Amino acid sequence: MDNKRINKISEEVKRCLMDIVQNKIKDPRIPTLTSISHVEVTRDLSFAKVYVSIFADDIKKQKALQGLESAKGFIKKELAREVKLRVMPELIFINDDSIEKGLKMDKLINEVNHGKKF
Repeated sequence: MDNKRINKISEEVKRCLMDIVQNKIKDPRIPTLTSISHVEVTRDLSFAKVYVSIFADDIKKQKALQGLESAKGFIKKELAREVKLRVMPELIFINDDSIEKGLKMDKLINEVNHGKKF
């Protein structure tokens, strides 16, 4: 399958997963500040790596990932209603802390810039 089609499928899966996580899952372990930052679907559509950004401490992040894992069957069923594929990929949830790292880097850059005397 070509990369253009895979990218379109990945974006559609991401869009649908965002809706499902924000509006349809009622698990208290998943905080409201949970977002899907990126989805990578394999070329054969058998797996989808779902990168999840969770704005909470480490313990709540682990609980949120456990909540997503336990709701995986429901999520796949809802996803199958929205995205018409012959085979629904197996979802693999991965904690994405790139936004937090970016915020830390931005803070460090600001500290360095404000510390300089011209």
